[in-house]
Amino acid sequence: MNFKKTINKLHLWLGLSSGLVVFIVAVTGCIYAFQAEIKDLTYSFLHVEPQDKAVLPPSEISKIAEAAYPEGHLHAVLYPTKEKSVQAIFFSYGEGNDHYQIAYINPYSGEVLKLKDEYADFFRIVLDGHFYLWLPPEIGQPVVASFTLIFLFMVISGLILWWPKKKKNLKQSLKIKWSARWRRKNYDLHQVLGFYVMTFALVFAITGLVWGFIWFRDGVYFVASGGDQFVEYYNPLSDSTQTYQGEIPALDAVWMKMNAEYPDADWIEVHPPEFEGSALAANANPDASTYWKSDYRYFDQNTLEEISVDHFYNRFEEATIAQKIMRMNYDVHVGAIAGLPGKILAFFLSAIIASLPVTGFLISWGRRNKAKKEPAAQRKSNMVLTEV
Repeated sequence: MNFKKTINKLHLWLGLSSGLVVFIVAVTGCIYAFQAEIKDLTYSFLHVEPQDKAVLPPSEISKIAEAAYPEGHLHAVLYPTKEKSVQAIFFSYGEGNDHYQIAYINPYSGEVLKLKDEYADFFRIVLDGHFYLWLPPEIGQPVVASFTLIFLFMVISGLILWWPKKKKNLKQSLKIKWSARWRRKNYDLHQVLGFYVMTFALVFAITGLVWGFIWFRDGVYFVASGGDQFVEYYNPLSDSTQTYQGEIPALDAVWMKMNAEYPDADWIEVHPPEFEGSALAANANPDASTYWKSDYRYFDQNTLEEISVDHFYNRFEEATIAQKIMRMNYDVHVGAIAGLPGKILAFFLSAIIASLPVTGFLISWGRRNKAKKEPAAQRKSNMVLTEV
């Protein structure tokens, strides 16, 4: 009983301290669940009329995009399916010229359909709340990660508090008594719904902590790999003793190679060298609804020879089990790993998780008010006894 009382106290005070953050993170996660589907329905510039002719190569797309946004750093050119516009992605961070712009271009005509500031996009703002609480990343990220760690404890301690003392009370602990007074219903909503979402809440918390703390990510990878060290992403170097001798731009040559090898890919993305001497990067995704099965490849910008890497952004068939687990982290976190049903489930689970700090606060508030009222009632009872 002393152990359970201690857990109850910790659950109460940690819940009150972390409730607002958990609520914001859960609500923003709930809103973000269908961002891809909503964008596809509402952003007309994502779509083009497919034509029976070749699309413009990345070298041409790059020139058009750079003319539309000359101050930007071109990060990648992404080719979705034939019915979609090509995306020229400009991105730079931490160099005094932070920007994230996407030029949506008709791949048949070269028309710039939209130059969009992704930092001002509604869903990007929602994502910033989810990751950083709309604070500067260097502040918000560790704050969210810390409260996610507290939430992980809340889930485990909640299970301890939910666990019935006797087996005969188990059935009662699994259902909400709708006929009871609102205080009892609120208590059941917190306890029963908390139990049902517990497993998924643990998954959300653990996958979130993989991004939140380097030590947590490294620990997960160490366990999943059986003792290997996590390798950070890096862009391999090209052979500086060689010069490119091709007749077409190297970026176009890599793009053509990727198209030949992945004719059924949902998208193919090519990256110009990120810095002088780095390799050309490319990836092909067989399923645009997820990321984890993508093939990531790297080519010497001078010889076009493929360069192997030992981080988890590599070829899917070469990835180890631990690397595939790391690849899955985002898709598991948002429910996309299970397709549309998984996203729907993630949406409702996030909504329930967002309700837990509210119902938990109401439980605490109710107990506090009850404690205040009891002395007054007791005093009234004593007065009656004295008069008698």
